[in-house]
Amino acid sequence: MRFVAVVLAATALSSCAKDRSLTTGSIGAQTQKPVEQMTAVELERALASYSKLYEKNPKDKRVAMAFASMLRMNERNEQALAVMRKAAIDNPKDRDVLAAYGKALAGAGQFSAALDALQRAEDPTQPDWRLLSAQGAIYDQTNRSDQARQLYKKALQLRPDEPTILSNLGMSYLLEGDLKQAETYLRQASQQPAADSRVRQNLALVVGLQGRFDEAEQIARRELSPQQAEANVAYLRRMLAQQNAWNLIKQEDKSKAQ
Repeated sequence: MRFVAVVLAATALSSCAKDRSLTTGSIGAQTQKPVEQMTAVELERALASYSKLYEKNPKDKRVAMAFASMLRMNERNEQALAVMRKAAIDNPKDRDVLAAYGKALAGAGQFSAALDALQRAEDPTQPDWRLLSAQGAIYDQTNRSDQARQLYKKALQLRPDEPTILSNLGMSYLLEGDLKQAETYLRQASQQPAADSRVRQNLALVVGLQGRFDEAEQIARRELSPQQAEANVAYLRRMLAQQNAWNLIKQEDKSKAQ
């Protein structure tokens, strides 16, 4: 369970502080739908548009951060890191760029460097809930859940009911195997108007890990194609079955040893 939780916590991490100014309208699309409300299919389509925009304006820090954010939303973390590393070289003292660079480092699994970048981006006189939540997610990834939750609570004081903070808090409990508490926070997160696709996918994971596969598939179908939703639930079924089999083997070994 912890292995699966670590994988999905990376999802929460990459979505914990995305640029909420991004909309499909900003890249010439017909609607003004916020990125955090896009489905997985819509995110893939939007990525192609951001890629073209970045090709035309690679020196524009706002374009670079937007492109990197969209890449992370599409699980292309290494490419997002490359984009933000270049932006950080071009803008070494820019706090916004440092923050985005830290998120890209975290998305690529470079947690120590990510924490350093995020802390350098902080302004104590103007605390930013996004940075606090991002740092909390890094602490969770490095087995420091108490420190992580302290940061999430501080972030919630600055931004009450923010779905990405609540989602990260839910994933924090999932990493410890507390599925009930994880579901509580993820449901709260998913009910917020600004909740994005990944929040609901994380909720589907928690529900599925409790064996409620039909409900998990229903949640997943709102964000994914029917085939993807079925594949995800099938994977959870196999994973839980293997875990149960492994536990039985360990119990048998203990009995023989006695």
